[in-house]
Amino acid sequence: MPRTLGIAVIGQAPRPDIAALFAAQAPDGTRIVMRGCLDGLSDSEIDALPPVDGGDALYTRLPGGRDAKISKRAVIARAPDTLAKLRADSADALVFNCTGAFPPMAGDAGVLFPSRVLAGLAAGLLPQGRLALLVPLPEQAAKLKDKWQRPGVEVVAEALVPSGDEAAVEQAAARVKAHKPDLVAMDCMSYTPRTKEIVKRVLDVPTLLAITATGRILRELLD
Repeated sequence: MPRTLGIAVIGQAPRPDIAALFAAQAPDGTRIVMRGCLDGLSDSEIDALPPVDGGDALYTRLPGGRDAKISKRAVIARAPDTLAKLRADSADALVFNCTGAFPPMAGDAGVLFPSRVLAGLAAGLLPQGRLALLVPLPEQAAKLKDKWQRPGVEVVAEALVPSGDEAAVEQAAARVKAHKPDLVAMDCMSYTPRTKEIVKRVLDVPTLLAITATGRILRELLD
């Protein structure tokens, strides 16, 4: 019997790019359902939810293709209702499509959070050394470096908006290369396999892409 994967995005559904990347990792025939924490809001209402500081800043791409900075607090406030709707859609596995670290939220039992997937992989692959992060917004860099910090690991971060063209990716990868990292983590679900391909070509070091790493864990849950 086909299984159902429920995807909660921090912005709005639909996000066919995200759905397609998860579908490529899921078992054949998996049904994909998606809901957004900002579903039902107008553009002006979304613009009225700006982050209060770098620690509250999240990046999302809206269905029309517009990049948006939104408040993490606003997402957290609306997330329980979004997860409840996905459970009502009979999802067999749930993923919260953001690499940010989130506090416990109502209805999050059994939900897969990509930040935990990436952190586990990075800890296993790099017990000590230099970890480089690619992050969407410059104002996120300091907070995300703190999030990834652990004994024996030096963390550096460079900003790359996920909607940037290939030239922007190459420039960001060159900045990362100057840090001489041992491992790269692409800390946003909107980065794509093509972005990873360019980064790996420039740096020639192991590189973790959040959406495909998370998708492979979801396959284990859905098989």
